[in-house]
Amino acid sequence: MSSRLPTTSRPAHDTGTIARHWGEALAAVLAGFLAMAVVAALGLWAAGAGDLPGGFVNVVAAVVVMAVGGKIDLSGDASALAGTNAELTAMPLTVTLVGALVTGFCFLLPLRHHAVARTRDLLARAGRTVLLWLAALAALSALARRDFPVTIPGGQSQDQDPMSDLFGELLEAVNPTVGFRTELGPTLLYGLLWILGVLLIALLVSRGTPLPSRLVRYHQAVRPVASAMLLLLLAYVVIGLVVGFVVAATRGHAAETFAVVLLGLPNISWLALGVGIGGSWQGTVQGPFGLPMPPILDSVLRTDTQGLSTVDLSSLASYDSRAWWLLPVAALLVLAVAFVAAVRSPARTRLWQHALHLGVAFALTMLVVAPVTLVEARFGLSILGIGDLESLGGRVVLRPDVWKIAGLALLWGLVTGFLGGLLASGVRRRGETDAGAGPTPGQASGKRDTR
Repeated sequence: MSSRLPTTSRPAHDTGTIARHWGEALAAVLAGFLAMAVVAALGLWAAGAGDLPGGFVNVVAAVVVMAVGGKIDLSGDASALAGTNAELTAMPLTVTLVGALVTGFCFLLPLRHHAVARTRDLLARAGRTVLLWLAALAALSALARRDFPVTIPGGQSQDQDPMSDLFGELLEAVNPTVGFRTELGPTLLYGLLWILGVLLIALLVSRGTPLPSRLVRYHQAVRPVASAMLLLLLAYVVIGLVVGFVVAATRGHAAETFAVVLLGLPNISWLALGVGIGGSWQGTVQGPFGLPMPPILDSVLRTDTQGLSTVDLSSLASYDSRAWWLLPVAALLVLAVAFVAAVRSPARTRLWQHALHLGVAFALTMLVVAPVTLVEARFGLSILGIGDLESLGGRVVLRPDVWKIAGLALLWGLVTGFLGGLLASGVRRRGETDAGAGPTPGQASGKRDTR
Protein backbone atom coordinates (compact mmCIF):
# COMPACT_ATOMS: atom_id res chain seq x y z
CA MET A 1 0.00 0.00 0.00
CA SER A 2 1.52 3.28 -1.07
CA SER A 3 0.76 6.71 0.23
CA ARG A 4 1.25 10.05 -1.50
CA LEU A 5 2.74 12.73 0.66
CA PRO A 6 1.57 16.29 -0.03
CA THR A 7 4.21 18.65 -1.27
CA THR A 8 4.34 22.41 -0.95
CA SER A 9 7.39 23.01 -3.12
CA ARG A 10 5.46 23.94 -6.25
CA PRO A 11 3.11 26.48 -4.65
CA ALA A 12 6.08 28.06 -2.91
CA HIS A 13 7.93 28.18 -6.19
CA ASP A 14 4.95 29.73 -7.95
CA THR A 15 4.55 32.32 -5.20
CA GLY A 16 8.22 33.23 -5.42
CA THR A 17 8.03 33.53 -9.21
CA ILE A 18 4.96 35.78 -9.04
CA ALA A 19 6.61 37.95 -6.39
CA ARG A 20 9.73 38.25 -8.53
CA HIS A 21 7.72 39.25 -11.60
CA TRP A 22 5.85 41.95 -9.65
CA GLY A 23 9.16 43.11 -8.22
CA GLU A 24 10.63 43.44 -11.72
CA ALA A 25 7.62 45.46 -12.87
CA LEU A 26 7.81 47.70 -9.81
CA ALA A 27 11.53 48.26 -10.36
CA ALA A 28 10.90 49.35 -13.96
CA VAL A 29 8.17 51.78 -12.91
CA LEU A 30 10.10 53.29 -10.00
CA ALA A 31 13.28 53.61 -12.06
CA GLY A 32 11.40 55.43 -14.83
CA PHE A 33 9.67 57.89 -12.52
CA LEU A 34 12.82 58.49 -10.47
CA ALA A 35 14.88 59.24 -13.59
CA MET A 36 12.26 61.67 -14.84
CA ALA A 37 11.99 63.38 -11.46
CA VAL A 38 15.76 63.88 -11.24
CA VAL A 39 16.02 65.36 -14.74
CA ALA A 40 12.96 67.59 -14.17
CA ALA A 41 14.29 68.83 -10.83
CA LEU A 42 17.69 69.69 -12.29
CA GLY A 43 16.11 71.46 -15.27
CA LEU A 44 13.73 73.48 -13.09
CA TRP A 45 16.54 74.38 -10.71
CA ALA A 46 18.65 75.62 -13.64
CA ALA A 47 15.64 77.62 -14.85
CA GLY A 48 15.34 79.35 -11.49
CA ALA A 49 12.31 77.52 -10.16
CA GLY A 50 14.19 76.91 -6.92
CA ASP A 51 13.39 80.53 -6.00
CA LEU A 52 9.63 79.90 -6.06
CA PRO A 53 7.86 80.64 -2.77
CA GLY A 54 7.48 76.97 -1.85
CA GLY A 55 6.06 74.22 -3.99
CA PHE A 56 9.20 73.15 -5.87
CA VAL A 57 8.31 69.49 -5.37
CA ASN A 58 4.81 70.17 -6.73
CA VAL A 59 6.24 71.81 -9.84
CA VAL A 60 8.58 68.86 -10.39
CA ALA A 61 5.60 66.51 -10.12
CA ALA A 62 3.69 68.61 -12.66
CA VAL A 63 6.58 68.51 -15.13
CA VAL A 64 6.81 64.72 -14.84
CA VAL A 65 3.05 64.45 -15.37
CA MET A 66 3.34 66.62 -18.49
CA ALA A 67 6.28 64.52 -19.71
CA VAL A 68 4.07 61.43 -19.97
CA GLY A 69 1.27 63.32 -21.72
CA GLY A 70 -0.71 64.29 -18.61
CA LYS A 71 -3.13 67.19 -18.59
CA ILE A 72 -2.26 70.19 -16.40
CA ASP A 73 -4.80 72.98 -16.02
CA LEU A 74 -3.64 76.47 -15.12
CA SER A 75 -6.03 78.52 -13.02
CA GLY A 76 -6.13 81.98 -11.51
CA ASP A 77 -8.01 83.84 -8.80
CA ALA A 78 -8.24 87.62 -8.61
CA SER A 79 -11.68 88.08 -7.00
CA ALA A 80 -14.40 90.10 -8.74
CA LEU A 81 -12.17 93.02 -9.77
CA ALA A 82 -9.89 91.08 -12.07
CA GLY A 83 -9.98 88.02 -14.30
CA THR A 84 -7.23 85.58 -15.15
CA ASN A 85 -6.98 83.01 -17.89
CA ALA A 86 -4.11 80.68 -18.63
CA GLU A 87 -3.39 77.50 -20.58
CA LEU A 88 -0.35 75.37 -21.26
CA THR A 89 0.10 72.45 -23.63
CA ALA A 90 3.66 71.19 -23.96
CA MET A 91 5.81 68.16 -23.29
CA PRO A 92 9.29 68.52 -21.74
CA LEU A 93 10.75 65.94 -24.08
CA THR A 94 14.10 65.55 -22.33
CA VAL A 95 12.21 64.26 -19.30
CA THR A 96 10.02 62.15 -21.58
CA LEU A 97 12.97 60.62 -23.42
CA VAL A 98 14.89 59.77 -20.25
CA GLY A 99 11.81 58.16 -18.70
CA ALA A 100 11.10 56.13 -21.83
CA LEU A 101 14.68 54.88 -22.16
CA VAL A 102 15.00 53.89 -18.49
CA THR A 103 11.56 52.26 -18.28
CA GLY A 104 12.00 50.40 -21.56
CA PHE A 105 15.46 49.14 -20.58
CA CYS A 106 14.29 47.91 -17.16
CA PHE A 107 11.25 46.24 -18.75
CA LEU A 108 13.39 44.35 -21.28
CA LEU A 109 16.25 43.44 -18.94
CA PRO A 110 14.66 40.28 -17.42
CA LEU A 111 13.59 39.07 -20.87
CA ARG A 112 17.16 38.81 -22.10
CA HIS A 113 17.61 35.66 -20.04
CA HIS A 114 14.88 33.83 -22.00
CA ALA A 115 15.43 32.01 -25.28
CA VAL A 116 11.77 32.39 -26.26
CA ALA A 117 8.89 34.49 -25.00
CA ARG A 118 5.35 33.18 -24.81
CA THR A 119 2.58 35.59 -25.73
CA ARG A 120 0.72 35.02 -22.46
CA ASP A 121 3.82 35.63 -20.35
CA LEU A 122 4.74 38.76 -22.30
CA LEU A 123 1.22 40.19 -21.96
CA ALA A 124 1.20 39.39 -18.23
CA ARG A 125 4.55 41.14 -17.76
CA ALA A 126 3.31 44.18 -19.68
CA GLY A 127 0.02 44.19 -17.76
CA ARG A 128 1.80 44.28 -14.40
CA THR A 129 4.01 47.14 -15.55
CA VAL A 130 1.07 49.14 -16.91
CA LEU A 131 -1.00 48.64 -13.77
CA LEU A 132 1.79 49.79 -11.46
CA TRP A 133 2.61 52.66 -13.81
CA LEU A 134 -0.94 54.01 -13.70
CA ALA A 135 -1.04 53.69 -9.92
CA ALA A 136 2.20 55.66 -9.59
CA LEU A 137 0.96 58.26 -12.07
CA ALA A 138 -2.27 58.71 -10.10
CA ALA A 139 -0.28 59.25 -6.90
CA LEU A 140 1.99 61.75 -8.64
CA SER A 141 -1.01 63.60 -10.07
CA ALA A 142 -2.31 64.21 -6.56
CA LEU A 143 0.99 65.96 -5.77
CA ALA A 144 0.99 68.07 -8.95
CA ARG A 145 -1.09 71.02 -7.68
CA ARG A 146 -0.12 74.41 -6.30
CA ASP A 147 -1.10 78.10 -6.19
CA PHE A 148 1.35 80.99 -6.43
CA PRO A 149 0.81 84.73 -5.92
CA VAL A 150 1.21 87.00 -8.94
CA THR A 151 3.99 89.48 -8.20
CA ILE A 152 3.19 93.05 -9.29
CA PRO A 153 6.23 94.95 -10.64
CA GLY A 154 7.01 97.76 -8.22
CA GLY A 155 8.50 101.21 -8.59
CA GLN A 156 7.25 104.24 -10.43
CA SER A 157 8.83 106.31 -13.16
CA GLN A 158 8.15 109.85 -14.30
CA ASP A 159 6.56 108.76 -17.58
CA GLN A 160 4.52 105.91 -16.09
CA ASP A 161 0.86 105.86 -17.12
CA PRO A 162 -1.38 106.94 -14.20
CA MET A 163 -3.87 104.26 -15.27
CA SER A 164 -1.16 101.65 -14.77
CA ASP A 165 -0.64 102.96 -11.25
CA LEU A 166 -4.35 102.52 -10.59
CA PHE A 167 -4.32 98.99 -12.00
CA GLY A 168 -1.29 98.16 -9.86
CA GLU A 169 -3.03 99.37 -6.72
CA LEU A 170 -6.13 97.36 -7.58
CA LEU A 171 -4.06 94.22 -8.14
CA GLU A 172 -2.27 94.65 -4.84
CA ALA A 173 -5.66 94.88 -3.18
CA VAL A 174 -7.07 91.67 -4.69
CA ASN A 175 -3.84 89.60 -4.40
CA PRO A 176 -4.18 87.66 -7.69
CA THR A 177 -2.87 84.11 -7.82
CA VAL A 178 -2.12 81.58 -10.50
CA GLY A 179 -1.91 77.87 -9.97
CA PHE A 180 -2.04 74.47 -11.62
CA ARG A 181 -4.03 71.29 -11.17
CA THR A 182 -3.91 67.85 -12.75
CA GLU A 183 -6.94 66.49 -14.61
CA LEU A 184 -6.83 62.89 -13.42
CA GLY A 185 -9.01 61.31 -16.12
CA PRO A 186 -7.17 62.62 -19.22
CA THR A 187 -3.84 62.17 -17.44
CA LEU A 188 -4.45 58.47 -16.82
CA LEU A 189 -5.71 58.00 -20.39
CA TYR A 190 -2.69 59.67 -22.00
CA GLY A 191 -0.40 58.02 -19.46
CA LEU A 192 -1.81 54.63 -20.48
CA LEU A 193 -1.13 55.37 -24.15
CA TRP A 194 2.36 56.58 -23.23
CA ILE A 195 3.41 53.48 -21.32
CA LEU A 196 1.88 51.14 -23.92
CA GLY A 197 3.78 52.99 -26.63
CA VAL A 198 7.04 52.83 -24.67
CA LEU A 199 6.74 49.07 -24.09
CA LEU A 200 5.81 48.42 -27.73
CA ILE A 201 8.67 50.53 -29.08
CA ALA A 202 11.08 48.87 -26.66
CA LEU A 203 10.14 45.46 -28.04
CA LEU A 204 10.43 46.72 -31.62
CA VAL A 205 13.89 48.27 -31.30
CA SER A 206 15.52 45.60 -29.12
CA ARG A 207 17.28 43.16 -31.40
CA GLY A 208 18.23 40.77 -28.59
CA THR A 209 14.88 40.39 -26.85
CA PRO A 210 12.93 37.24 -27.82
CA LEU A 211 9.48 37.54 -29.36
CA PRO A 212 6.54 35.12 -29.36
CA SER A 213 6.74 32.53 -32.13
CA ARG A 214 3.86 34.15 -34.04
CA LEU A 215 5.81 37.40 -34.33
CA VAL A 216 9.22 35.98 -35.21
CA ARG A 217 8.56 36.29 -38.94
CA TYR A 218 8.19 40.08 -38.54
CA HIS A 219 11.45 40.38 -36.60
CA GLN A 220 13.78 40.72 -39.60
CA ALA A 221 11.56 43.23 -41.41
CA VAL A 222 10.65 45.53 -38.52
CA ARG A 223 13.45 45.59 -35.97
CA PRO A 224 16.32 46.82 -38.22
CA VAL A 225 14.41 49.92 -39.35
CA ALA A 226 12.83 50.49 -35.92
CA SER A 227 16.23 50.50 -34.21
CA ALA A 228 17.58 52.72 -37.00
CA MET A 229 14.86 55.32 -36.35
CA LEU A 230 15.67 55.33 -32.64
CA LEU A 231 19.33 55.76 -33.54
CA LEU A 232 18.43 58.75 -35.74
CA LEU A 233 16.44 60.46 -32.99
CA LEU A 234 19.16 59.86 -30.41
CA ALA A 235 21.83 61.13 -32.81
CA TYR A 236 19.99 64.44 -33.12
CA VAL A 237 19.70 64.67 -29.34
CA VAL A 238 23.43 64.01 -28.93
CA ILE A 239 24.27 66.69 -31.50
CA GLY A 240 21.97 69.11 -29.71
CA LEU A 241 23.64 68.24 -26.41
CA VAL A 242 27.08 69.01 -27.84
CA VAL A 243 25.84 72.31 -29.26
CA GLY A 244 24.28 73.16 -25.90
CA PHE A 245 27.56 72.59 -24.05
CA VAL A 246 29.44 74.70 -26.60
CA VAL A 247 26.92 77.53 -26.28
CA ALA A 248 27.06 77.38 -22.48
CA ALA A 249 30.86 77.49 -22.51
CA THR A 250 31.30 80.25 -25.10
CA ARG A 251 28.30 82.57 -24.87
CA GLY A 252 27.48 82.61 -21.18
CA HIS A 253 23.98 82.16 -19.70
CA ALA A 254 24.97 78.63 -18.74
CA ALA A 255 22.05 78.14 -16.36
CA GLU A 256 19.46 79.03 -19.01
CA THR A 257 21.18 76.79 -21.56
CA PHE A 258 21.26 73.83 -19.18
CA ALA A 259 17.58 74.42 -18.39
CA VAL A 260 16.77 74.05 -22.10
CA VAL A 261 18.98 70.94 -22.34
CA LEU A 262 17.42 69.28 -19.29
CA LEU A 263 13.82 70.10 -20.15
CA GLY A 264 13.36 70.60 -23.88
CA LEU A 265 16.40 69.45 -25.85
CA PRO A 266 14.51 66.92 -28.04
CA ASN A 267 11.83 69.57 -28.67
CA ILE A 268 14.49 71.61 -30.48
CA SER A 269 16.58 68.74 -31.86
CA TRP A 270 13.64 66.94 -33.46
CA LEU A 271 12.29 70.23 -34.79
CA ALA A 272 15.71 70.63 -36.46
CA LEU A 273 15.28 67.17 -38.01
CA GLY A 274 11.84 68.06 -39.36
CA VAL A 275 13.01 71.41 -40.71
CA GLY A 276 16.10 69.77 -42.21
CA ILE A 277 14.01 67.45 -44.39
CA GLY A 278 11.85 70.39 -45.54
CA GLY A 279 9.08 70.38 -42.94
CA SER A 280 7.61 73.43 -41.27
CA TRP A 281 5.98 74.65 -38.06
CA GLN A 282 3.52 77.52 -37.55
CA GLY A 283 3.74 79.69 -34.48
CA THR A 284 4.02 83.01 -32.73
CA VAL A 285 5.45 84.58 -29.61
CA GLN A 286 3.56 87.58 -28.25
CA GLY A 287 4.11 89.46 -25.03
CA PRO A 288 7.11 89.86 -22.75
CA PHE A 289 7.57 86.18 -21.92
CA GLY A 290 8.34 83.15 -24.02
CA LEU A 291 9.55 79.59 -23.71
CA PRO A 292 13.21 78.60 -23.46
CA MET A 293 14.28 78.35 -27.08
CA PRO A 294 17.22 79.45 -29.27
CA PRO A 295 17.20 83.19 -30.11
CA ILE A 296 16.85 82.49 -33.84
CA LEU A 297 13.63 80.53 -33.27
CA ASP A 298 12.26 83.22 -30.97
CA SER A 299 13.03 85.87 -33.60
CA VAL A 300 11.21 83.98 -36.35
CA LEU A 301 8.16 83.41 -34.15
CA ARG A 302 7.96 87.17 -33.36
CA THR A 303 8.05 88.15 -37.05
CA ASP A 304 4.27 88.31 -37.57
CA THR A 305 2.63 90.15 -34.66
CA GLN A 306 -0.90 89.56 -35.99
CA GLY A 307 -0.98 85.96 -37.24
CA LEU A 308 1.28 82.91 -37.25
CA SER A 309 4.84 82.86 -38.57
CA THR A 310 6.27 79.93 -40.54
CA VAL A 311 9.33 78.17 -39.18
CA ASP A 312 11.21 76.44 -42.00
CA LEU A 313 14.64 76.44 -43.58
CA SER A 314 14.20 79.72 -45.46
CA SER A 315 12.73 81.66 -42.53
CA LEU A 316 15.46 80.48 -40.16
CA ALA A 317 18.18 81.18 -42.73
CA SER A 318 16.87 84.73 -43.16
CA TYR A 319 18.06 85.38 -39.58
CA ASP A 320 21.11 83.13 -39.62
CA SER A 321 22.53 81.62 -42.82
CA ARG A 322 24.01 78.73 -40.82
CA ALA A 323 20.48 77.27 -40.66
CA TRP A 324 21.05 75.90 -44.18
CA TRP A 325 23.39 73.33 -42.58
CA LEU A 326 20.30 71.56 -41.28
CA LEU A 327 19.70 70.18 -44.80
CA PRO A 328 23.06 68.40 -45.37
CA VAL A 329 23.12 67.22 -41.74
CA ALA A 330 19.69 65.63 -42.21
CA ALA A 331 20.78 64.04 -45.51
CA LEU A 332 23.93 62.58 -43.96
CA LEU A 333 22.29 61.21 -40.81
CA VAL A 334 19.22 59.75 -42.53
CA LEU A 335 21.44 58.05 -45.13
CA ALA A 336 23.69 56.74 -42.36
CA VAL A 337 20.82 55.10 -40.47
CA ALA A 338 19.46 53.75 -43.77
CA PHE A 339 22.81 52.05 -44.31
CA VAL A 340 22.77 50.67 -40.75
CA ALA A 341 19.24 49.32 -41.27
CA ALA A 342 20.26 47.67 -44.54
CA VAL A 343 23.35 46.06 -43.00
CA ARG A 344 21.25 44.64 -40.16
CA SER A 345 18.61 43.31 -42.55
CA PRO A 346 18.83 39.83 -44.11
CA ALA A 347 20.90 39.59 -47.29
CA ARG A 348 17.87 38.42 -49.27
CA THR A 349 16.10 41.77 -48.75
CA ARG A 350 15.67 43.53 -52.10
CA LEU A 351 16.47 47.20 -52.71
CA TRP A 352 12.82 48.18 -53.11
CA GLN A 353 12.08 46.49 -49.81
CA HIS A 354 14.82 48.50 -48.09
CA ALA A 355 13.31 51.67 -49.55
CA LEU A 356 9.76 50.75 -48.56
CA HIS A 357 10.70 49.68 -45.04
CA LEU A 358 12.67 52.83 -44.31
CA GLY A 359 10.11 55.12 -45.95
CA VAL A 360 7.24 53.76 -43.87
CA ALA A 361 9.35 53.70 -40.70
CA PHE A 362 10.54 57.30 -41.14
CA ALA A 363 7.01 58.53 -41.89
CA LEU A 364 5.60 56.77 -38.82
CA THR A 365 8.43 58.12 -36.69
CA MET A 366 7.71 61.71 -37.69
CA LEU A 367 3.98 61.13 -37.19
CA VAL A 368 4.85 60.36 -33.57
CA VAL A 369 7.64 62.89 -33.06
CA ALA A 370 6.20 65.99 -34.74
CA PRO A 371 2.94 66.22 -32.72
CA VAL A 372 4.76 66.03 -29.37
CA THR A 373 6.72 69.19 -30.24
CA LEU A 374 3.45 71.14 -30.08
CA VAL A 375 3.55 74.12 -27.71
CA GLU A 376 0.60 76.30 -26.78
CA ALA A 377 0.84 78.66 -23.82
CA ARG A 378 -1.17 81.72 -22.80
CA PHE A 379 -1.55 83.84 -19.70
CA GLY A 380 -3.78 86.90 -19.45
CA LEU A 381 -4.90 89.22 -16.66
CA SER A 382 -7.70 91.75 -17.12
CA ILE A 383 -8.95 94.47 -14.78
CA LEU A 384 -12.69 95.12 -14.64
CA GLY A 385 -13.03 93.32 -17.97
CA ILE A 386 -10.71 95.77 -19.76
CA GLY A 387 -8.43 93.68 -21.98
CA ASP A 388 -5.20 91.96 -20.98
CA LEU A 389 -2.42 93.82 -19.21
CA GLU A 390 0.55 93.68 -21.59
CA SER A 391 3.05 93.44 -18.73
CA LEU A 392 1.32 90.34 -17.33
CA GLY A 393 0.06 88.58 -20.44
CA GLY A 394 1.37 86.80 -23.48
CA ARG A 395 0.98 83.92 -25.91
CA VAL A 396 3.30 81.27 -27.33
CA VAL A 397 2.26 78.90 -30.11
CA LEU A 398 4.31 76.35 -32.06
CA ARG A 399 2.33 73.86 -34.16
CA PRO A 400 3.85 71.35 -36.60
CA ASP A 401 2.52 70.79 -40.11
CA VAL A 402 2.28 67.11 -39.28
CA TRP A 403 1.13 65.62 -42.58
CA LYS A 404 3.59 67.69 -44.60
CA ILE A 405 6.43 66.50 -42.37
CA ALA A 406 5.28 62.86 -42.55
CA GLY A 407 4.94 63.02 -46.34
CA LEU A 408 8.44 64.41 -46.73
CA ALA A 409 9.76 61.77 -44.34
CA LEU A 410 8.19 59.08 -46.53
CA LEU A 411 9.97 60.45 -49.62
CA TRP A 412 13.27 60.81 -47.79
CA GLY A 413 12.96 57.29 -46.45
CA LEU A 414 12.25 55.81 -49.86
CA VAL A 415 15.28 57.51 -51.45
CA THR A 416 17.76 56.97 -48.61
CA GLY A 417 16.50 53.43 -48.03
CA PHE A 418 17.30 52.59 -51.65
CA LEU A 419 20.71 54.28 -51.47
CA GLY A 420 21.46 52.64 -48.12
CA GLY A 421 20.66 49.25 -49.60
CA LEU A 422 23.04 49.94 -52.49
CA LEU A 423 25.83 50.95 -50.12
CA ALA A 424 25.23 47.87 -47.98
CA SER A 425 25.33 45.51 -50.96
CA GLY A 426 29.11 45.32 -50.68
CA VAL A 427 29.01 44.51 -46.98
CA ARG A 428 28.78 40.92 -45.78
CA ARG A 429 25.47 40.54 -43.95
CA ARG A 430 23.52 37.96 -42.02
CA GLY A 431 22.32 35.09 -44.19
CA GLU A 432 25.09 35.38 -46.79
CA THR A 433 27.41 32.49 -47.68
CA ASP A 434 30.67 32.47 -49.57
CA ALA A 435 30.11 32.37 -53.32
CA GLY A 436 30.59 28.91 -54.73
CA ALA A 437 31.08 27.34 -51.32
CA GLY A 438 29.06 24.23 -50.75
CA PRO A 439 27.70 22.91 -47.49
CA THR A 440 29.98 21.27 -44.99
CA PRO A 441 29.88 17.47 -44.80
CA GLY A 442 27.91 17.68 -41.58
CA GLN A 443 25.38 20.01 -43.15
CA ALA A 444 25.07 17.88 -46.29
CA SER A 445 24.21 14.80 -44.27
CA GLY A 446 21.87 16.69 -41.97
CA LYS A 447 24.20 16.19 -39.01
CA ARG A 448 26.08 18.79 -37.00
CA ASP A 449 29.83 18.87 -37.64
CA THR A 450 31.39 18.67 -34.19
CA ARG A 451 35.00 18.73 -35.23
